[in-house]
Amino acid sequence: MSFSQRLREDLHTARLNDPAVRSDLEIILNYSGLHAIWIHRLSHRLWQNDSTKLAARTLSQISRFLTGIEIHPGAQIGRRFFIDHGMGVVIGETTEIGDDVMLYHQVTLGGRSLAKTKRHPTIGNRVTIGAGAKVLGPVVIGDDSAIGGNAVVVHDHPAESIITGIPAKSRPRTPEKQKPLVDPVSYIDPAMWI
Repeated sequence: MSFSQRLREDLHTARLNDPAVRSDLEIILNYSGLHAIWIHRLSHRLWQNDSTKLAARTLSQISRFLTGIEIHPGAQIGRRFFIDHGMGVVIGETTEIGDDVMLYHQVTLGGRSLAKTKRHPTIGNRVTIGAGAKVLGPVVIGDDSAIGGNAVVVHDHPAESIITGIPAKSRPRTPEKQKPLVDPVSYIDPAMWI
């Protein structure tokens, strides 16, 4: 895939995932999630060669400073990846992310071990991970799943799951299970009294 094709794909992905987008120029200039992804692609390429690993790590730290998003250059990331409101996102070295994945701010794809093995998550295709979620350890999240905001995920979950809670539990993502657990019409949010 050429540079221009990849750029068009990235811009299209941003337009699909963010209804606030007004123009391609706005995306290119202002979307720190895409800036972090673009820099990661270069640092990941550098990471493949032992003689340029230091340059890769240095570039990833510059990206962290500029964007507030930390992606280790060893992480493997698929196509059409999007980070919305990226501040505070951390993606560890042995993380593997499939295609069409979307992360919100303050997501951590981190480790639970200091062993030099696979210690970070494997995220399937078409997974959405909500704000503040933590996916920790070499867990596998199946395709077409959604992880709720602030969930703490420490176990594998099958494809087509809705994953919520601390520690996270999953339920099938079937049409009848996609409805909210609480009817939003009858639910009274305590925050509305503040």
